Amino acid sequence: MDLSKVLGLGIAGNFAGHLEQAGETPDFVHVKTDSASAPKGIFPFYVPHSTGRLGIYPFSDTQIILPADLGDNAHLQAEPEICVLFAVTYQFGKIVSLQPQAFSAFNDCSIRRPNARKISDKKNWGAHSKGLSQQFIKLNNLDQGGVLDDYRIASFLKRDGTIHTYGIDSAVASYCYFHQQLLDWMKDKFNHQANFGPLENLNQIIHAAGFPRQFLVSLGATQYSEFAQQHFLQAGDEYLQFVYHATDYSASQIQELAKTDVQRLDNASLLRQHIVNPL
Repeated sequence: MDLSKVLGLGIAGNFAGHLEQAGETPDFVHVKTDSASAPKGIFPFYVPHSTGRLGIYPFSDTQIILPADLGDNAHLQAEPEICVLFAVTYQFGKIVSLQPQAFSAFNDCSIRRPNARKISDKKNWGAHSKGLSQQFIKLNNLDQGGVLDDYRIASFLKRDGTIHTYGIDSAVASYCYFHQQLLDWMKDKFNHQANFGPLENLNQIIHAAGFPRQFLVSLGATQYSEFAQQHFLQAGDEYLQFVYHATDYSASQIQELAKTDVQRLDNASLLRQHIVNPL
């Protein structure tokens, strides 16, 4: 699948407790939301035609390359999510519809860097800075009771031969905003989100990207395990993520599969990435 022309965007704060664990709550102290459970906003991580950092194609299903300029006060964390590929329809320069087409396992790998100006400053540091499984699963809608409601997200980190739970195994349906509520909220943000605090004017970004016909949107990261809160990514680690159908696999089966070299599962999206030093 050629994703070089898609606009890559992520939702911040769509899983209860994640921002607190990531230490990013202060970034949004002045951002107003419709409710306490609402996501904080949307950020870009890949903008086609951009001549800046966000214009570098970041997706990889095999590696995360550590930033060359990470520094002593910054750390790298994986972010276990699902992403949805949307077909986008415009009218008079505004988005009028978002049609889901497919979903996949996604690692919105992020730099935990204090005092970053924008969320996007933590997101794309070059090639192989985002994890994206090639195992996309077809999707026709985000309706309540639909296909995605039966999927779960589980993630693990292999370090020194030992498998550790990374993200808390979580139902996709437990996103704070989901189904039609999420679609309506996204459309509003794409058309009206302003350049404020850690957020950016999305309508301007969409215009600059040439009105892409598809968006790849990561819906938000699960909560971290105690291990993931205390241990950041380092060279030699292997990150594994499963987006799996809950009636086909149990959480314990997924935990056992994480200990193997499984490369593909039926009715699931699997991501494996080695963490490596920059060249």
